[in-house]
Amino acid sequence: MVHLFLADGFEEIEALGTLDILRRAGIEVLTVSITGARLIRGAHNIPIMADNLFRRCGVEDSEMLVFPGGMPGMTNLGLHDGLRKAMVSHVQSGRPVAAICAAPALLGRSRLLAGRRATCYPGFEPQLDGAVCTGKMVEVDGNIITGRGPGAVFPFAFAIVERLRGAEVVEKIKHDMLLD
Repeated sequence: MVHLFLADGFEEIEALGTLDILRRAGIEVLTVSITGARLIRGAHNIPIMADNLFRRCGVEDSEMLVFPGGMPGMTNLGLHDGLRKAMVSHVQSGRPVAAICAAPALLGRSRLLAGRRATCYPGFEPQLDGAVCTGKMVEVDGNIITGRGPGAVFPFAFAIVERLRGAEVVEKIKHDMLLD
């Protein structure tokens, strides 16, 4: 199972576009609120009901952790100590993590991008501590996938699907979505 984390102020298109494509691929995704409530409001005041709360779901066995950006969503994600510990443990054990827009800064602040290629929303590069910032739409370096921002949602989500289910599944989804 993939866990996609939500905090008030998340970027809706990054979270929901990624969620949609992963579910089209047949990947079980659990949206997880890090607040005390399942109802979360995005950066554009769109209310979303998360599947579960962080305190009620075990992320230790997650297939992948996914972090959408948006402000102040990324800041709010970064304030959750349990989430930070889970992210560090996940990366250090070699399991995959994906972050888009401002969210790669979460990885950077924990020195998880040191020596790796990464991308993020323009202006957040200084927070990607030790990373080689490329400015590309998507970067895949080992077990970490990063995306530049809202316009990178499709290639970001397709990189996740390719990592978890293979290129053939990506091509089928692109065909079904009229993207080929």
